[in-house]
Amino acid sequence: MARPKVFVVFYSTYGHVHTISKSIKEGLEKSALVDVEVYQFPETLSESVLQSMYAPPKPDIPVITVDKLAEADGFLFGFPTRFGSAPAQVKAFFDSTGSLWVKGTLSGKPAGIFFSTASQHGGQETTAFSFLPVLAHHGMVFVPALSTSAGNPGVDQVAGGSPWGAGTVAGSDGARQPTEYDLAAAVAQGESFANIAAKLSA
Repeated sequence: MARPKVFVVFYSTYGHVHTISKSIKEGLEKSALVDVEVYQFPETLSESVLQSMYAPPKPDIPVITVDKLAEADGFLFGFPTRFGSAPAQVKAFFDSTGSLWVKGTLSGKPAGIFFSTASQHGGQETTAFSFLPVLAHHGMVFVPALSTSAGNPGVDQVAGGSPWGAGTVAGSDGARQPTEYDLAAAVAQGESFANIAAKLSA
């Protein structure tokens, strides 16, 4: 029996979400229950605008298309918060998925999310809330982070993520990088998601 195929699809302006996506992928592969492919959302900003934002070059990872999205059995979507919601690049992509919605192509498939934010807990929960209608309209099954194997970070350190999904706090200038806790939580989320995806595909 073929293993379910999970797509990790992310948008990352300054590299933080890309870093988290690597740990998500690590957790998925650690489970040995799913096959994993990694993609990034299409960029909508021009190169000149990205340069003015001091954004680094995009990683050498294929860009997801609507037709390709239909091939997956499950998804982990990653993106930074933008004023309490997903960035325009992610919204623009899902605005183009009407052909999948009409056919119910994504219905019943599990989906999870992971984040980065500028400040601790800034916008992470509202970003999750505002993204749930996308999953609901497509009939996807939202899967929270579930696993607590990364432990509780307590209050003595700045920690990203929540029960909604793994994450990191980038700081207002983007200089702060994901911590060991952030990465461990992402691995745990990937592993727990793989278990759910395998059960739903059985």
